Amino acid sequence: MSIVKINALTVPAEQREVLEQRFAARKGFVESADGFEWFELLRPLEGSDRYLVYTRWRDEEAFQAWMNGPMKEAHQRAKGDDSETGDSGSGAGSAERPKPAATGSETWSFEVVQQAPPKK
Repeated sequence: MSIVKINALTVPAEQREVLEQRFAARKGFVESADGFEWFELLRPLEGSDRYLVYTRWRDEEAFQAWMNGPMKEAHQRAKGDDSETGDSGSGAGSAERPKPAATGSETWSFEVVQQAPPKK
Protein backbone atom coordinates (compact mmCIF):
# COMPACT_ATOMS: atom_id res chain seq x y z
CA MET A 1 0.00 0.00 0.00
CA SER A 2 0.92 3.66 -0.38
CA ILE A 3 2.61 5.89 2.16
CA VAL A 4 1.59 9.41 3.17
CA LYS A 5 3.93 12.22 4.19
CA ILE A 6 2.41 15.19 6.00
CA ASN A 7 4.46 18.30 6.60
CA ALA A 8 2.84 20.36 9.37
CA LEU A 9 3.90 23.97 8.82
CA THR A 10 3.41 26.65 11.48
CA VAL A 11 2.44 29.78 9.53
CA PRO A 12 1.74 33.16 11.14
CA ALA A 13 -1.47 34.82 9.92
CA GLU A 14 0.44 37.54 8.05
CA GLN A 15 2.36 34.89 6.06
CA ARG A 16 -0.59 32.71 4.95
CA GLU A 17 -1.03 34.42 1.59
CA VAL A 18 2.72 34.24 0.93
CA LEU A 19 2.77 30.50 1.66
CA GLU A 20 -0.23 29.82 -0.57
CA GLN A 21 1.25 31.86 -3.42
CA ARG A 22 4.53 29.98 -3.17
CA PHE A 23 2.75 26.65 -3.35
CA ALA A 24 0.69 27.85 -6.33
CA ALA A 25 3.95 28.83 -8.07
CA ARG A 26 5.40 25.35 -7.53
CA LYS A 27 2.55 23.67 -9.36
CA GLY A 28 3.92 20.73 -11.32
CA PHE A 29 7.13 20.40 -9.29
CA VAL A 30 6.27 17.10 -7.59
CA GLU A 31 3.52 15.82 -9.88
CA SER A 32 5.91 14.28 -12.42
CA ALA A 33 7.96 12.36 -9.85
CA ASP A 34 8.04 8.58 -10.19
CA GLY A 35 5.80 7.07 -7.54
CA PHE A 36 3.96 10.31 -6.74
CA GLU A 37 0.21 9.77 -6.22
CA TRP A 38 -1.36 12.87 -4.63
CA PHE A 39 -0.75 16.37 -3.24
CA GLU A 40 -2.92 18.67 -1.13
CA LEU A 41 -2.21 21.90 0.72
CA LEU A 42 -4.63 22.13 3.65
CA ARG A 43 -5.43 25.55 5.15
CA PRO A 44 -6.50 25.63 8.83
CA LEU A 45 -10.04 26.87 9.38
CA GLU A 46 -10.11 27.54 13.10
CA GLY A 47 -7.96 27.30 16.20
CA SER A 48 -4.66 26.54 14.50
CA ASP A 49 -1.83 28.22 12.65
CA ARG A 50 -0.66 24.96 11.07
CA TYR A 51 -1.00 24.23 7.38
CA LEU A 52 -0.72 20.60 6.36
CA VAL A 53 1.12 19.60 3.18
CA TYR A 54 -0.20 16.15 2.24
CA THR A 55 1.63 13.99 -0.28
CA ARG A 56 0.95 10.37 -1.10
CA TRP A 57 3.56 8.05 -2.62
CA ARG A 58 3.69 4.54 -4.04
CA ASP A 59 6.25 3.59 -1.37
CA GLU A 60 8.99 5.00 0.87
CA GLU A 61 11.60 4.38 -1.83
CA ALA A 62 9.77 6.62 -4.32
CA PHE A 63 9.51 9.40 -1.74
CA GLN A 64 13.20 9.13 -0.79
CA ALA A 65 14.23 9.12 -4.47
CA TRP A 66 12.33 12.39 -4.96
CA MET A 67 13.72 13.95 -1.75
CA ASN A 68 17.31 12.96 -2.60
CA GLY A 69 16.99 13.79 -6.31
CA PRO A 70 14.73 16.53 -7.72
CA MET A 71 13.87 18.13 -4.36
CA LYS A 72 17.51 18.28 -3.22
CA GLU A 73 18.67 19.56 -6.62
CA ALA A 74 16.05 22.32 -6.59
CA HIS A 75 17.23 23.50 -3.16
CA GLN A 76 20.87 23.51 -4.24
CA ARG A 77 20.19 25.13 -7.63
CA ALA A 78 17.91 27.99 -6.58
CA LYS A 79 19.45 30.50 -4.22
CA GLY A 80 16.06 32.15 -3.82
CA ASP A 81 14.13 28.98 -3.11
CA ASP A 82 11.53 28.64 -0.40
CA SER A 83 12.02 25.92 2.18
CA GLU A 84 8.37 24.90 2.10
CA THR A 85 8.26 24.10 -1.61
CA GLY A 86 11.73 23.93 -3.05
CA ASP A 87 10.70 26.41 -5.72
CA SER A 88 12.10 29.82 -6.44
CA GLY A 89 10.35 32.64 -4.66
CA SER A 90 12.25 35.46 -6.31
CA GLY A 91 13.89 33.77 -9.27
CA ALA A 92 16.92 31.57 -9.69
CA GLY A 93 20.15 33.38 -9.16
CA SER A 94 18.68 36.09 -6.96
CA ALA A 95 21.14 37.44 -4.41
CA GLU A 96 18.78 37.31 -1.45
CA ARG A 97 16.84 34.30 -0.21
CA PRO A 98 13.26 35.23 0.71
CA LYS A 99 12.20 34.78 4.30
CA PRO A 100 10.40 31.43 4.83
CA ALA A 101 6.66 31.82 5.32
CA ALA A 102 6.61 29.07 7.95
CA THR A 103 8.17 29.50 11.37
CA GLY A 104 8.25 25.78 12.11
CA SER A 105 7.87 22.41 10.43
CA GLU A 106 7.23 18.84 11.51
CA THR A 107 6.97 15.84 9.16
CA TRP A 108 4.69 12.90 9.86
CA SER A 109 4.78 9.57 8.01
CA PHE A 110 1.93 7.10 7.64
CA GLU A 111 1.33 3.84 5.85
CA VAL A 112 -2.07 3.48 4.18
CA VAL A 113 -3.63 0.33 5.64
CA GLN A 114 -7.22 0.86 4.49
CA GLN A 115 -8.90 3.03 1.90
CA ALA A 116 -12.34 3.37 0.37
CA PRO A 117 -13.56 5.30 -2.68
CA PRO A 118 -16.94 7.09 -2.66
CA LYS A 119 -19.99 4.90 -3.31
CA LYS A 120 -21.48 5.35 -6.76
